[in-house]
Amino acid sequence: MKTIKNEKLIQRNAKIGNVTSLAALAVLGLGMYISFTRQELFVYALIALVLGFTLTQIGIYMGSKFGRSPRPDEKIDAGLKGLQNEFVIYHYTTPVSHLLVGPAGVWVIKPYHQRGEVAFQKNRWRLRGGGFLQGYLRIFGQESLGRPELEIESEIHSLRKYLSKRIEEAEIPEINGLLVFTNDTTELDAEASPIPAMKLKQLKEFMRQKAKEKKVSAETLNPLKTALE
Repeated sequence: MKTIKNEKLIQRNAKIGNVTSLAALAVLGLGMYISFTRQELFVYALIALVLGFTLTQIGIYMGSKFGRSPRPDEKIDAGLKGLQNEFVIYHYTTPVSHLLVGPAGVWVIKPYHQRGEVAFQKNRWRLRGGGFLQGYLRIFGQESLGRPELEIESEIHSLRKYLSKRIEEAEIPEINGLLVFTNDTTELDAEASPIPAMKLKQLKEFMRQKAKEKKVSAETLNPLKTALE
């Protein structure tokens, strides 16, 4: 399998995450200092605390996605290791973060690192457990699953729009989406999911099976690969 990734973007965003986290600590510290020593400046202390909290959220997000190794792209690469050379994985080089192109077709991959019990029930994704820290972060939106099926649909639309500016509409193959849960401890129940969802260890075999069931020819994929170069 061939891997293409935007290393500059990864390094830049990792630095942004580090700087933002340090700035958050400084701003929060300033806010606490003002609140204890200059009570007449309470409004400024409150502003500093709100700003510091916002910066903390940005730092956590950027750090989890770009700062800590193994990053999501590294986990996906490890999960797909061993696929034949006809497969190409693109990280952060298109409107979608992770795109796999090969005999199994075109797949937008959306990774999730959440642990605990994940299930698709009554047309909604639900996350339970995962420990105190995950529960705390979930309150502030850092660990919630949201609506993955809608996010995938939006990413597919963005990718198709991006490609339509580079190749003819008829040359764009079917674009699929799937969810990958990268934490080994996650308990997943996704049988009712409208889109494929699986644990990382199942990803490679899933792609091999798709390639066997309905192989997409190199001739079909070549215009797309050229557009992505």
